[in-house]
Amino acid sequence: MIGPGLFELPSTHPDGMDHCTEQLDWCMPVHPLLASRFSPMWFDPSWTVSEDDVELLLDAARWAPSAGNSQPWAYFVARRGEPDHDRLVKHLARSSARWAPSASLLIVTMAHRYIEDTDWAYSDFADYDLGQSVAHLTLQAHAMNLACRQFRAFNLETLTTDLNPGPGWHIISMIAIGHPAEDRPDSRERRSTTELRTAPWDA
Repeated sequence: MIGPGLFELPSTHPDGMDHCTEQLDWCMPVHPLLASRFSPMWFDPSWTVSEDDVELLLDAARWAPSAGNSQPWAYFVARRGEPDHDRLVKHLARSSARWAPSASLLIVTMAHRYIEDTDWAYSDFADYDLGQSVAHLTLQAHAMNLACRQFRAFNLETLTTDLNPGPGWHIISMIAIGHPAEDRPDSRERRSTTELRTAPWDA
């Protein structure tokens, strides 16, 4: 069940629009959905998501662009309280096991890197395209007043053996999704747009 809006931003920053150069969060026309997104460490362990919620998240993910419309992504989804959730939790590293099980939903992301039973690339951009799909899912979750935390703190070898994805498919990451049990930070550090333009050539 999705609750009331939690991530609203005021229309202007108290220090004025000049503050945009320091805090992208207040710089319009960056959409508030982007500016207010954050990755919580702690989730409300009582919050649940419905199967309809899951379908909506996956529907957003499937509309991502991909090279040649190859759509080289897949997701293994487990809601808290379901057997598959327990199945995933046992593969978590000690660090993520402290917080990830409380999320309403755990998702394993997979990329279709190779054509079945060959070493030929299914898509040279499979991991990149999966990332775009995950970004779509992440923003949809935020629009539903949920939050996502991406992580790789799990045993890749044992998880791969357990899930046994088909030939050519590779597990890339996991996503914890739920209602945050902490407030969004007042400010977040982000590299400036100037750095984005110049970083590869800076001494």
